Amino acid sequence: MASEQKWTAEQMKSQQGKRVVVTGANSGIGLEAARQLAHAGAEVILACRSPERGEAAVEQIRAEGPTGTATRRTLDLADLRSVEAFAASFEGEAKIDLLILNAGIMMPPERSETRQGFEMQFGVNHLGHFALTGQLLGHLAAEARVTVISSGAHRWGAIDFEDPNWRRRRYKRAPSYGQSKLANLLFARELQRRLAQAGSRIQVTAAHPGWTATNLQDESGIFRALNPLLAMKVEQGTLPTLRAATDEALSGGEYVGPDGWMEMRGYPVLVDRSDAAKDDAAAARLWELSEELTGIRYESLAS
Repeated sequence: MASEQKWTAEQMKSQQGKRVVVTGANSGIGLEAARQLAHAGAEVILACRSPERGEAAVEQIRAEGPTGTATRRTLDLADLRSVEAFAASFEGEAKIDLLILNAGIMMPPERSETRQGFEMQFGVNHLGHFALTGQLLGHLAAEARVTVISSGAHRWGAIDFEDPNWRRRRYKRAPSYGQSKLANLLFARELQRRLAQAGSRIQVTAAHPGWTATNLQDESGIFRALNPLLAMKVEQGTLPTLRAATDEALSGGEYVGPDGWMEMRGYPVLVDRSDAAKDDAAAARLWELSEELTGIRYESLAS
């Protein structure tokens, strides 16, 4: 795909009639993705932890006069009760055509826990989204797409199946973040496998934004310092997400990232992932662990 025309938001087809959920949509890539999809005609639901920041994001989008719509619902991925309530709010409503699992936490300096006692990065970035997708599965359209946002940091990640929540080891924020981002790709891989095995037409894609300047990096001094020199603006950094979510030429299981040096900058193309992210046995094992920890079982996709 490297030799093709550079993919930009202008190439995104009309999303008129599509119902979209974007997690973590009050700022950064989530907000920009929601904004672009609303301008493309979609009905966009911004899933945000903070009602105030979520409403501000909705008003920002509405003020631009998009052809689509933007509304907010509260979702705290650090609390499985909030995840359950959010999913339940779709009961009896129109189906969801596109679910973008964007929300995340990046390298907080101290270890903290979700309401259910999971290490925060693993709990929010992976387990919260695992639980959310499982509970929204019945609300997805027959040919829906689920897009999982990972990171180049997955390459330094390793899943510690004995201690995924960093209770027995000294907490290290970068390896913890890498574990959560590797988990994103393994989840996407296993979800796609199970959907295909069940005969579902739902597709699962993944994307990473390269080095994009967002408030996700607020906890890391080195990232903040280097952002002015190396980081893409959020409009550019959102393109892999938009392409993975909307490009009909893509197939389930594909991974999109920037085409530049070390995938840090550039335009969205298909990119490779680490060998660890292609490990089917690890993906299946992570799925079982995630079911055990969250209590969420994808009954219709039982292997």
